[in-house]
Amino acid sequence: MADDLRLQPGEPAWYQLPAEEAARRLRTDPTQGLAEDEIMRRREYFGPNEIREGKRRGPIAMFLGQFTDFMILVLIAAAIISGLIGDVVDTIVILAIIVLNAIVGFVQEYRADRAVAALKQMAALSAHVVRDSASQIVPAVELVPGDVVLIEAGNAAPADLRLIEAVQLKIEEAALTGESQPVEKLVRAMHEPELPLGDRRNMAWKGTLITYGRARGIVVSTGMDTELGRIAALLRSEEEGKTPLQKRLARFGSNLAVAVLVICAILFVTGLLRGEPVMLMLLTAISLAVAAIPEALPAVVTVSLALGARKLVSQNALIRKLPAVETLGSVTFICSDKTGTLTENRMRAEEIYADGRQERAITPALAAADPWRALLQALALSNDARLDNEGKMIGDPTEIALFEVAGTAGLDKRLLEQEMPRLGEIPFDSERARMTTLHRSLDVVIAYTKGAPEFMLPLCHDSQGKNGTEPLDHGEVEIIAERMAAEGLRVLAVAQRRWPSLPDKLEADGVEKGLTLLGLVGLMDPPRPEARKAVELCRSAGITPVMITGDHPATARAIAQRLGIIEDRGEVLTGRELARMEMTEFEEHVERVRVYARVAPEQKIKIVKALQDKGEFVAMTGDGVNDAPALKRADIGVAMGVTGTDVAKEAGHMILLDDNFATIVAAVREGRRIFDNIRKFIKYTMTSNSGEIWTIFLAPFLGLPIPLLPIHILWINLVTDGLPGLALAVEKEERGIMQRPPRPPNESIFAHGMWQHILWVGVLMGAASLFTQAWAIHTDHGHWQTMVFTVLTLSQLGHVLAIRSEADSLFTQGVFSNRPLIAAVLFTFGLQMATIYVPWLNPIFKTEALTLDELVFCLAMSCIVFVGVEIEKWAVRRGRLYTTVRTR
Repeated sequence: MADDLRLQPGEPAWYQLPAEEAARRLRTDPTQGLAEDEIMRRREYFGPNEIREGKRRGPIAMFLGQFTDFMILVLIAAAIISGLIGDVVDTIVILAIIVLNAIVGFVQEYRADRAVAALKQMAALSAHVVRDSASQIVPAVELVPGDVVLIEAGNAAPADLRLIEAVQLKIEEAALTGESQPVEKLVRAMHEPELPLGDRRNMAWKGTLITYGRARGIVVSTGMDTELGRIAALLRSEEEGKTPLQKRLARFGSNLAVAVLVICAILFVTGLLRGEPVMLMLLTAISLAVAAIPEALPAVVTVSLALGARKLVSQNALIRKLPAVETLGSVTFICSDKTGTLTENRMRAEEIYADGRQERAITPALAAADPWRALLQALALSNDARLDNEGKMIGDPTEIALFEVAGTAGLDKRLLEQEMPRLGEIPFDSERARMTTLHRSLDVVIAYTKGAPEFMLPLCHDSQGKNGTEPLDHGEVEIIAERMAAEGLRVLAVAQRRWPSLPDKLEADGVEKGLTLLGLVGLMDPPRPEARKAVELCRSAGITPVMITGDHPATARAIAQRLGIIEDRGEVLTGRELARMEMTEFEEHVERVRVYARVAPEQKIKIVKALQDKGEFVAMTGDGVNDAPALKRADIGVAMGVTGTDVAKEAGHMILLDDNFATIVAAVREGRRIFDNIRKFIKYTMTSNSGEIWTIFLAPFLGLPIPLLPIHILWINLVTDGLPGLALAVEKEERGIMQRPPRPPNESIFAHGMWQHILWVGVLMGAASLFTQAWAIHTDHGHWQTMVFTVLTLSQLGHVLAIRSEADSLFTQGVFSNRPLIAAVLFTFGLQMATIYVPWLNPIFKTEALTLDELVFCLAMSCIVFVGVEIEKWAVRRGRLYTTVRTR
């Protein structure tokens, strides 16, 4: 049975089995491979070696799904009602807004649905296999468990392999595990339980790239059973949650619908009790209901987000999903991958030790004398890195870093190679953890050896000093090497031995002994220069940065300390420790942990979920395949544009075009500005609607006739909510926008005094309108209805000018600092005057031309709202009102 080829629960993992046992378990011959008939049986059982895509919604279903939002349903109802009462213009406007939003949402969803498709492109197209004792090239999709595969530098692993032979093999696994450097592979079994993927050094994972050497391996998993397949399954299973704005608008829409229905019902019943005509009250109640629904809100939100996204592109942040712009303003935690995001994604020598002293860099003056000269010669010559024709360094990242040390000190590798040609080498071996090259130097041969200090120091019997060889203090050097390693550096020891001639046998046991230590070199993938400042800005904005990496804990701690993410004694949680924690236990710690090391892809999702369960809004940055499920699960996924894989880019909501962590800060600023402006629009439109409702609702109780006709209500709603409201989308940011904490995720959109403002300014607007009506009737002005219509319209224009800032006066901001808004206000004022003074419009809008004194009176009453709001802001600035509003 083919099913027994899969490991069962409780059995040792493939990396724990010896190569021979793995071959026996998979019923294959490592030299001859599988027989063709057995391959057919296994392919029928296991299926093709490919990443399967889940069932996708078709384009039509995607498009129709855009109409399920509650606010959209309310707008559809409003459009139907407008059509029934004959207001065709309002119906067309509402339907146009609904369709526009559906198109935008459809485009976003269609693009996001391609994430799993990008995973398929990572799979190798072909594979070199041994079958029936013959070597052949086959499509990678045809591989089955038990196939014997040959891989070499430049190949992508076509499936998950248990290595059975490896010659100087190095594999780039950063996209899958987060490990910043190519991993040196071996063949022996590793018996430690639950090792992270990056530590399973006898395995090759599907989709990873072989950078050096060659190997033979047995396929242990194909298709969706591979580690890459597991990530694809995670990616499909992770559904994106609604953004903070979407949640707030959904609550707002449902509450508004209920409130409007109650108010309109009361108005209708009250009118009937006063003896008003049934049809007039019905049309008035319906018109008021339509007017109270802010149909321009979805358009304002879309325009605000689109303008913000356009602005962010110029700042190297590409927004894939529009709601992500606003979500940034709510983010409380940024979980960032280390490699390539917070660091430069290249190795660099951070510390060099020789002759009892440590140096950050070796100057040409220092390089002129031993032991520094000998050390630099060893770094340059015992090195396979080189310059290509364009002057670009190519080779292993570690050797490139060593090459740079020698070059910076003034050594020319090409000249050195002419003076000291390489005669032979003993290649690097992961068991020995060192390599040796031998060079002719005048009449002697010098062997340079470099490798891990714990393997090198026992082979050294003395050290090179400025006056020749000196006794080696093993204890002192070991302490220095341990201290460098504790600081997160990858430490290499460099030594030499002089020979009178080239040894007869170039074997490690004979050549790599009796060495003279030249020095130690500490290497690190250093933090980006701008990343520390970005971390500080995050903190000032109340955002907690967290590092999540596949690298070793010591390296993660060192980078985090340099960046200011943790203090000296900050907690570093490893993937193994995290795996032992139940979710409830982990949630008690999650808000205190700042660094996670050696984590697996599913653990990144666990971290994001735990933070979300604690009420946090999480941004996840990353560039690898391993980041994609967490990018999708996070409230906002931020993918790297330069080093990022296609999978990460498709899963993310936003792409950093310069891979710069600091760019996120600019995006957070823009997100906060956009949300502020959306709040201003809601404040504006709901206060206007409040004024209309109070005007119509209170008139009967004051013994006044119905002050406005249905056409007046719909006109006010159309012209005042339209252009002036849209112009608020381009309002500049508030002062101190990055010195305030993020908005609590569950905070109401009406917080910080907004609902009080809507209530009292609406009452003030209604009072000014009703006072105008009462005064006109009392003084026998026959145009009282046109006067109420004008005062209510112009009061809303004064209001929109006053609410451009939460606290600053309009005159402090500058009247013309938002030119689109001024233009919209003047245009709307002109339209209102046209309904009064253009004769053929009078019968349509049921208006009459006002006299000059009536118009002046209306203008004076309209200013009351503007003055009242300016007084409110004066009280806010002095801390006497809405004390939660930040003014600086």
